[in-house]
Parts: sequence; structure tokens; C-alpha cells
Amino acid sequence: MKALIAMSGGVDSSLAAKLMKDKGFDCIGCTMKLYHNEDAGIESSRTCCSLDDVEVARSVAYKLGMPFYVFNFTDAFRDTVIRKFIESYENGITPNPCIDCNRYMKFDKLYERAKTLGCDYIVTGHYARIEEENGKFVLKKALDETKDQSYVLYSMTQDQLVHTMFPIGSMQKTEVRAIAKESGFVNADKPDSQDICFVPNGDYASVIELQTGKESAEGNFVDKQGNNLGRHKGVIHYTIGQRKGLGVSSTEPLYVCNICPKDGNVVLGSNDDLFSREADVSDFNWISGEVPGSEFRCKAKIRYRQPEQWVTVIPTGADTVHIVFDEPQRAITPGQAAVFYDGDTVLGGGTIK
Repeated sequence: MKALIAMSGGVDSSLAAKLMKDKGFDCIGCTMKLYHNEDAGIESSRTCCSLDDVEVARSVAYKLGMPFYVFNFTDAFRDTVIRKFIESYENGITPNPCIDCNRYMKFDKLYERAKTLGCDYIVTGHYARIEEENGKFVLKKALDETKDQSYVLYSMTQDQLVHTMFPIGSMQKTEVRAIAKESGFVNADKPDSQDICFVPNGDYASVIELQTGKESAEGNFVDKQGNNLGRHKGVIHYTIGQRKGLGVSSTEPLYVCNICPKDGNVVLGSNDDLFSREADVSDFNWISGEVPGSEFRCKAKIRYRQPEQWVTVIPTGADTVHIVFDEPQRAITPGQAAVFYDGDTVLGGGTIK
């Protein structure tokens, strides 16, 4: 059996590669080149973190006796991830590029490359599990709940699950690092990446301005009644629930409650104004491939690190649902993902409208 291992240069994907080799798979290591230095505002003469990661991944692959390749997916990444990222912020929406990267890069472009190379499986270092139950493949949470990444994998299809392996999904992070250290991997103690890969300094607004070649247009902060509260730097600088960096004087704390790109206004209000119980979700993927015939109860997350909350799900179309939470939720944000869980099983997910 042949496997294509997606190696990021981190310890997780490196150990995933070793585990597959230990199982006797014929393995090929690869790293996806997703952006150029200039896309992230890094001088072309500098070695950016992504190039360092490639060399680490290459060294691990060679240590394991695996061939290693770098696949240039920069055009596809720009078209499907970076462009959507920019357009979302310009339209007052807060995107999740990590979800889009998994959907369009790892389990689309890389999956197709794996098939071209005659591989039976694509393998990543995600903390999640894939199991077969009653003739269907299911996506489950990782056993290490502190590292679970099932939230960003909700778009996977039955065909993709059949041909994907997550070797470390049943392991604890401490165990992963310990085995990597015993194996002599240079990245055994490498810290986990926290930033969006093409926004290495966290300043996403600067990357948007760099990509578009234009400065964000200033606008007005207003209250819920439309009264002017001051000027802001441009809608791309703000997201729902934000408090810091507003620069508006007030006797009470103010938060971003709405973003209106058409008139350039950013609406501010109190923390209480951020709570709501209902939302519409579009572009929904049911992992089973089957749309439920009636409303049902489950738990849902509307951001990566949020604890799951009880919700009533009402299917409204082939890929749309309406959700009603038992308790009001803070800052249900357009562009973020709503992901449904039944215990440790991921039912599916979509984009909050």
C-alpha cells in the first residue's frame, strides 16, 4: 500500500510519516508550497519560515528513507484561500482560512496529486480520527481533547475519508513529542504554529492592503441608533466582538456588534448586544453524505476553541440549515464555521451567514 504524507515541518506530521513507515507502507513525503514571501510581506531576500519548514520536513523524510517532493500550489492557494480571505474582510465577514486550506488544498489539490502518483492514502498530522461504522466512514475527535482539530475538517467527504489516515489522532501530544525525540527528529521540541501561515506577524490587515495594493478606506463608528461615535481605520481592521484597538472614548466598554461595508460604518454596542440564539448556516457539508429529514438536537461549536453548546438544527435545504441554541451565544460571527457533534462524532459543518 502506498501513502502520500503531507509534511509541514512540524513534529505531528513528521511522526505521522514514521508511523506509516513502521506499518510497512510505501511512503512519499511532500510539502505544499502555498505562498511566496511577497504574499506575506516578507522580503524576497529573506528565508521565510515556510522555507525553513521545508528543509526540516525534507530532513525527516530522508532520515526515514522516504522520497520527498515540494509541490507548488501557490496559484491555487491564492485563488481559493487568500482571495476569499481578502474578499471576506472587505465585506465585513471574518473568514477561517485554515478550514479553506484543508478543504481546497490538502483534501482537494493534494488528494488529486496523491491519486496521480498511485497512492492509496493521503496522510496528515491532524489530531482527529477516522472510523468505519455501519458501512459509513465517520470523522471523530482526537483522544487528546486539548489538540483536537476535527472542527477544521468538517468539509471532508466519504470518498476523502476512505482514502485518508490520521495516524496520531489516538495519541497524546506528549507521547508524540516523546517518540519524535527518541527517533532523533530535529523538530521534536519545535513549538506548534499559532499564526495563519501567510500572516506570520498576525497583522492580517497589512497583508490585505499589500495584496490589493490599496489602503483601507476610513469610515464612521456609530451606535445602534446611527449616532456618530468617531472615525475608524477601515472595515478590514475589525471583527464581531472586538473591543481592543477601537480608540473610542466611552464611559462603558464598547464592542464591535456589526460591520456595514456598503456605507463603511462599524456599529458599536455593549457586550450584552453581542448575544443571540439563532443563525443561518450555508455551504453545509453532511459527512455522512445524507441530509437529515427533520430537525434534530445535537451540540455545536461556532469557533475553534469554544466549548460545545446544545442546539436545535433545522435543515432548510441540501446544504443549508437554521440553528437555535438553547442558550444565547456571544458573537455569532458571519464567515466562521458552525460544526455539529454527536458525542465525539462530527456530523458536519458550514459557514455562518
